[in-house]
Amino acid sequence: MILLNWFKYLKIYIDSQNQFNSALTTFTKQSNTTIQHFSLSLSKKKKRLPFSIKPSSSPPPLPSKIQTKSSDLIMNNKKNPDQKPEMPPSSSSPKKQTLFISSLILLWYTSNIGVLLLNKFLLSNYGFKFPIFLTMCHMSACAILSYVSIVFLKLVPLQHLKSRSQFMKVATLSIVFCASVVGGNVSLRYLPVSFNQAVGATTPFFTALFAYLMTFKREAWVTYGALVPVVTGVVIASGGEPGFHWFGFIMCISATAARAFKSVLQGILLSSEGEKLNSMNLMLYMSPIAVIALLPVTIVMEPDVMSVTLSLARQHQYMWILLLVNSVMAYSANLLNFLVTKHTSALTLQVLGNAKGAVAVVISILLFRNPVTVMGIGGYSITVLGVVAYGETKRRFR
Repeated sequence: MILLNWFKYLKIYIDSQNQFNSALTTFTKQSNTTIQHFSLSLSKKKKRLPFSIKPSSSPPPLPSKIQTKSSDLIMNNKKNPDQKPEMPPSSSSPKKQTLFISSLILLWYTSNIGVLLLNKFLLSNYGFKFPIFLTMCHMSACAILSYVSIVFLKLVPLQHLKSRSQFMKVATLSIVFCASVVGGNVSLRYLPVSFNQAVGATTPFFTALFAYLMTFKREAWVTYGALVPVVTGVVIASGGEPGFHWFGFIMCISATAARAFKSVLQGILLSSEGEKLNSMNLMLYMSPIAVIALLPVTIVMEPDVMSVTLSLARQHQYMWILLLVNSVMAYSANLLNFLVTKHTSALTLQVLGNAKGAVAVVISILLFRNPVTVMGIGGYSITVLGVVAYGETKRRFR
């Protein structure tokens, strides 16, 4: 109920912004039309008047304060049509905006960290050892809730696939995305969340590597230099991890590389203006394809999933509720990531992302009581500092 109420309030907020944009556009058009008619009537009666009046193409000047505010509002809307027009300053508007963004960030942290910890709990502590089926549950929830959010609630404008070629590109991205999610879930069976997050922090390294190999895009040497502590930190953390597991480590590295590969591939395949999709519409089309792809894999590799799940449901009455909540949180993490990206700057998002990983590590250690060493904490800290340095150098040396 809380999630549905939050969706309703979010829809009301977005609809109010759209209504304001529409009213502003209508007012501007009507004003221009009235001025043109007035100028035309004056020009026709010009000969009858004992004095001459020159028709003006611009409206009569407003008082200085009003003129400045209205002109700035219209000019800002012309520069960027996707940007929301600035509301007249009021005492409550900035507070509401701050409260709204803070709520988004809090919910984003809750959903991201929540789905990570719940995945670990189900796969390692609850006896539910089916990461592929769990991923299929996530994708099913994403497919259903994306359709409801976009088609019915209209939280995001619907973008249609325009060609068979575009569909094949989206299908390719969906397969890579599946591989990254399955790999991450498999790794959680063997590795603690803290070490999983340390390895996952190396995503910028693989992104830079694939961008260079696939697009020949080169960054400044100082930017590549910032990636050295990213890799070094993971090596140190691996040596100091008491629960290190080779298969889990390989799956975690593979999932991280697949995630970076998907982001680079998306930039290549959907680069033209006519084929670009925002992250929510991309999720709408990728999720059903992922479910279709994961179903036969689940049947072959996890044939006893239904019998074991039903057995667990008889032993634990909250089994189905946990699966449902986990799947809904997986979708919420994607939706909230999209909204936080929309309402904050790139730098803010980067800082929030780094902090989110650190918060997840602390909570997982407190919750699962997995042993940590000074060497492991030091390695993870070096990796995080390297990621921060990489983001800063990339921003400065574009």
